[in-house]
Amino acid sequence: MRRLLFLLLCLIPLIGSEIYFLPYDSKAALKKLYKIIDSSTDSIDIAIYTFTDKKIAKRLKNAAKRGVKIRIIYDRDWNLKSGKSRIGYLEKYKNISSYTLSGKPYKKSKRRGKMHAKFMIVDSKTVLCGSANLSYSAFHTNYEVLQIDRDYQKAALFKRYFERMLKESKPY
Repeated sequence: MRRLLFLLLCLIPLIGSEIYFLPYDSKAALKKLYKIIDSSTDSIDIAIYTFTDKKIAKRLKNAAKRGVKIRIIYDRDWNLKSGKSRIGYLEKYKNISSYTLSGKPYKKSKRRGKMHAKFMIVDSKTVLCGSANLSYSAFHTNYEVLQIDRDYQKAALFKRYFERMLKESKPY
């Protein structure tokens, strides 16, 4: 009986979780991602290293037009140098705010780390996180993991992390 109770307690955090292994589950993962963005009603906060996917950008634009407040923190170096980044495309829309952030400086060097986080918080209740960037490659050619959780407590933890990063970010 104790063993069964222990197993049930271990599985409780997985209730409401979905895990996608890319590229194998890319079609299902993208369908779920689109559905989450399309059904958002209040806010979407994103921290992402690279963002090049035009279809995801278009869905975020449409969410913003519906009144959803969107804030995106991008890695400063990659997104300001890349001609493929969606940062300029999205920044021009009302309700979308873009920020850039570099990683912390290396000791005894002018180099900096990366803002390498990859997560999205939707309506303060759903968290998408994993290794995948918002790019075609992440969903179709790379081996990546995407986890989706409907969990207010987890969303609150990610929100606090996002707000800390936002304080160190610069507006685009």
